[in-house]
Amino acid sequence: MKKLIISLFIIIFVTNSTYGEEQDYNADNLFHIGQMNSYDENFSLYFKTREKSILARGENFNYVTDFPQDLYIYNYKTKTSTSLISYEWFPSQAKFFLEGYDFPVFPEDFAYYLLKDNNTLIMISAIKNINKNFQFDIINKRLNEYPSSGKFEFIISSIAKNCGHSQLKENYKCNYYKPLISSNLIN
Repeated sequence: MKKLIISLFIIIFVTNSTYGEEQDYNADNLFHIGQMNSYDENFSLYFKTREKSILARGENFNYVTDFPQDLYIYNYKTKTSTSLISYEWFPSQAKFFLEGYDFPVFPEDFAYYLLKDNNTLIMISAIKNINKNFQFDIINKRLNEYPSSGKFEFIISSIAKNCGHSQLKENYKCNYYKPLISSNLIN
């Protein structure tokens, strides 16, 4: 009888571990690659490759000939798409905040965290030598330096955690954010 119970226990244990759900840890679970919807689903942010290449001095090579990607916003109500962060203005604005970095800075060099207000983008540098992060106001299209003492905790450079009280009567809670990244960062 003991052998039957032990055998039954082993069969149940092996069966449960074999049929357990396997978690899929692909890049889509960690990042929004190329496109991200807003929390209120009124707009979408996406990367679009430029039609003309950029010739600029590179960090590891003499010249970079690349087709960089710009960040666009698509409004679902008006069905219009406009450039949000483009290579036309972004490098000069970023250079204002970057001291001692003499190489081109592209919009796709950052991971974009859209906050729950659907207006603020936190831009975290995906390039090690760029030691500044930015905050972008979508409505006013204004770029600012993100303070290094910000209230976000970045976990493994992919998930951002923001904990606290959003209102006085609200409970303490944590929000987790997945970043929007360009597919060029993965390649």
